[in-house]
Amino acid sequence: MAKKLEITLVRSVIGSKPDQRATIEALGLKKTNQTVVKEENAAMLGMINKVSHLVSVKEI
Repeated sequence: MAKKLEITLVRSVIGSKPDQRATIEALGLKKTNQTVVKEENAAMLGMINKVSHLVSVKEI
């Protein structure tokens, strides 16, 4: 069974670069403190790495 990740947007995307905003939207996050649960895979880890300064991640 694949691991799941709980991803929370902890900082606003105001002032972020357009590609970082697009990555946040692709993760399914819209508002600050919103949390989504996603499967752990290479693509997801790459997106999280790109916006690591805006999100917090926990393993479930």
